[in-house]
Amino acid sequence: MKMSGKRTLKRLIALTACAGLLVACQPQKPPEPSTPVKYNVEIPIKEVMGDIIDPASFAYWHGSGTEVTAAGEKNLAPTTEDGWIALENAAGVLVETGNLLQLPGRARAPEGDWNKYAQQLTERAMAARLVATKHDAKGVFDEGGRVYEVCTACHKEFVIDPMLKAGGRPVGTPLPDWPADVKAKQKILEGSH
Repeated sequence: MKMSGKRTLKRLIALTACAGLLVACQPQKPPEPSTPVKYNVEIPIKEVMGDIIDPASFAYWHGSGTEVTAAGEKNLAPTTEDGWIALENAAGVLVETGNLLQLPGRARAPEGDWNKYAQQLTERAMAARLVATKHDAKGVFDEGGRVYEVCTACHKEFVIDPMLKAGGRPVGTPLPDWPADVKAKQKILEGSH
């Protein structure tokens, strides 16, 4: 074979290999599910929060930081394997609740913000779960704070701001009424405007 014939053969082999790679890299059509997907989102959001998200959040947060009382300082980090597993499980529930908040029929308007917070909850809860698997007490405290930040930002937009725009605590919200001293301060502020 002459030199130009070898080059042509090499080019042909290279082109064939590239074509094969391109075909292999094409997205494959996912198989059709045997049963159609169906979501049940009948449980109201306030119950999802109160029955699922809040208990998991508090279970995680109660396993971090320190508590200072008259008796002294107490480290709240787990001291047993079961305690660390409980933190991992609580974070795992938060990961999945970020997903369930995005199910069709669950989002509140503006839906983009709702989904953003739900995705942040999942992302931060994954990080929280990871540090719990490593038995990292400082990491649990830090990541628990990051979960708390997304919770408070979401509550501000979807609970507190609407409540304030409506002129106070709307009927039917899961939030308790304002304490008497806060009500008195509100009246003073309202009178000064």
